[in-house]
Amino acid sequence: MNVSNIIKILEPLLTQEKITGMKQMLNLRTRHIAVVLEDIYQTHNASAVLRSCDCFGIQDVYTIEQKNILKVSDGVTKNSHKWLTLHRYKSTENRTISNCITDLRNKGYRIIATTPHGNPELISDLVIEEPVALFMGNEKEGVSDFTLSQADLHVKIPMYGFSESLNISVSAAICLYELSVRMRKELDRLIWQLNPDEKQELYAQWLKNSVRSSDKILEKLGS
Repeated sequence: MNVSNIIKILEPLLTQEKITGMKQMLNLRTRHIAVVLEDIYQTHNASAVLRSCDCFGIQDVYTIEQKNILKVSDGVTKNSHKWLTLHRYKSTENRTISNCITDLRNKGYRIIATTPHGNPELISDLVIEEPVALFMGNEKEGVSDFTLSQADLHVKIPMYGFSESLNISVSAAICLYELSVRMRKELDRLIWQLNPDEKQELYAQWLKNSVRSSDKILEKLGS
């Protein structure tokens, strides 16, 4: 069923307040920044990152699931993950880190790896003229050596204590705050918002996520 028909059928089933809220959020969503989670194994951490992505208007989250399968805790995300677009790269489906990086490059993203090691740039100095895909590694090992070797740039959060790193969910929130605030301040120079077609497609998906038994309703009324 096409997007227009989905909207036509499902939109009347929601309150005007809900509809207005979703349309307002569509104007604040971005694909200029994407987040990539590489083999996160703690459900709480992964869920907290997803919640931060929603809070800062980041639409696309890519998950590398070679060793660990992404599990989401509704109690942590507060169902915020249902507003996101998840792109999952699972070893069981022969989808690899390499596939993910290739797909992101084909979409115009620069590959940015977060790491406290070596001589990375500060996250506050990261140039965001072009779309960026921010890779966050797992809780123990960080991003993989392969990702580090393929990245266009390495970045870090400045640290001034004895600890060399932060919890991944905290790191993600800090990075996304820094990048999203700068991106929105540079509105006149950056085209960071979704285009009309993207907004329509996402709106239709949000309607499906918001209306109970939407698939059954669409099957019945769309035939």
